[in-house]
Amino acid sequence: MTRKLPYDIDIAPILEAIGCDKAGAALMRDKARIDRYLLKNLSCGAANILKQDALSIGAELAVHRDTPSCGVTQTDALLLATPAQLKRLIEKEKTQPFGLKKIADRLQSFLKANKQKTRVMGVININDDSFNPASRTKAADVRAKAEKMIQDGAAYIDIGAVSSRPGSDGVDPQEELKRLKPAIDALYAAQIHEKAILSLDSYEPLPLKYALDRGFRLINDITGGADDRVLKLAAEYDAELCVMHMKGDPKTMQNDARYDDVIEAIDDFFSARAEAARSAGAKRLILDVGIGFGKTAGDNFKLIAAQSHFLRFGYDLLVGASRKSLIDAISPAAVGDRLGGTIALHLKAAEYGAAIIRCHDVFEHVQALRVLDALSDAALAN
Repeated sequence: MTRKLPYDIDIAPILEAIGCDKAGAALMRDKARIDRYLLKNLSCGAANILKQDALSIGAELAVHRDTPSCGVTQTDALLLATPAQLKRLIEKEKTQPFGLKKIADRLQSFLKANKQKTRVMGVININDDSFNPASRTKAADVRAKAEKMIQDGAAYIDIGAVSSRPGSDGVDPQEELKRLKPAIDALYAAQIHEKAILSLDSYEPLPLKYALDRGFRLINDITGGADDRVLKLAAEYDAELCVMHMKGDPKTMQNDARYDDVIEAIDDFFSARAEAARSAGAKRLILDVGIGFGKTAGDNFKLIAAQSHFLRFGYDLLVGASRKSLIDAISPAAVGDRLGGTIALHLKAAEYGAAIIRCHDVFEHVQALRVLDALSDAALAN
């Protein structure tokens, strides 16, 4: 019997079942995957050199039809290469002119990308003005809700007491801690931090320190670590730090949600903030493109589809599109009716590289991810 396999599966288990030599299997695995890289604004000289080098190793580079004669001064290009071909091409371009060494350095960063198995983060909002009314929880009920989410399969529980929906106002740190304290104390007393990773959705050092002293291990900072004190707390407690991108602040972020290139803008942001975090001693980072935080619906869709690009930084990626308004751009619906769109977005985010899905509906997301894994396993079955 002869079977055609899906194009996107990892063939390593098949090669192992066949009994291939390990070294040979590693080579075959690299040859079986063709990756795609979009290169913007190459000079005519760079494009012609890169095309010839790509063809010489069996890869492909699509450029503007007038590039060979330099009928255009610049061109975008689409590179199609296996991982093995990309390694060879990078070595060639390191000695080439026209800015090709810089391109080689960027391509090199993609080779270290490593997607982790996707986990689910459950959201609990203590504040009474969260955009999703169903997520609003009284402090006295947080323990029970967290335990239910963990039972449903959540690996993380993210607690917040300040709304960050578009147009919302900030809250004094003392007031934020006042809201959080009963919930944090209850979770600590019940040792919930031993059952899941507890995350605090805050950018204020006062409540963050209180939570870190009581079992929390993740700082979920929508400002991307703008406050150096937060970076130092992450370093001091060896906590994970989720660095999220936001344009402006929640009050103003949707007033001017425009970018020349949203993917490059966030790539530059991650580079800068990761360097700042490492300089402060915070090394355990998670990156979040900030769906809905100062972006248009089109930007949000681009960023979900671009998850594999951001794997180049070598950190886990988090995506949180749960019941957000970008779903309305495709299928207008009230917040309570956006679960289907939410799961579609999050499954694609996971497929493209997201390691953590932040959501309100834990049971449904865990179920969907398990079914997706079962489909992958079925494709590999003999």
